[in-house]
Amino acid sequence: MELILWRHADAEDGDGKDDGARELTKKGRRQAERMAAWLRPRLEGDWRILVSPAKRALQTVKPLELPFGESDAIGTGTTAAALLREAGWPDGKADVMVVGHQPTLGEVAAKILGVEEGDLAIRKGAVWWFVARGSGDNRETVLKAVIAPDLLD
Repeated sequence: MELILWRHADAEDGDGKDDGARELTKKGRRQAERMAAWLRPRLEGDWRILVSPAKRALQTVKPLELPFGESDAIGTGTTAAALLREAGWPDGKADVMVVGHQPTLGEVAAKILGVEEGDLAIRKGAVWWFVARGSGDNRETVLKAVIAPDLLD
């Protein structure tokens, strides 16, 4: 199974706006477009794409131009455990991409990597790509890629 964690791109400040209604900035739209262009040719086979219902996450995935489903289990109020359950990691039959938020994505990455204290920070618009191979005592987790949009220029 493969799991891609994609943090939403740069978004506007809240400034009294409902958190779920915050939109991407011009920079964020460019980040999303660059990351989608990098991801698209690498997504071989069928992928299940789960996206937070927050507007900034929906705008981040849009340039990918692939079918996706909104899920509250990926939203701003979720937990690492709920996100991993929704994704089916590590025993799911389908490869999954999650487009979501910090700090939850960092908590998920830390859990997968076995980081016991603290969380990992995933930069805005960045992708962390994991692969689970084998099962039981023979399972290994591979960190296939970590890339931020500014490295794609």
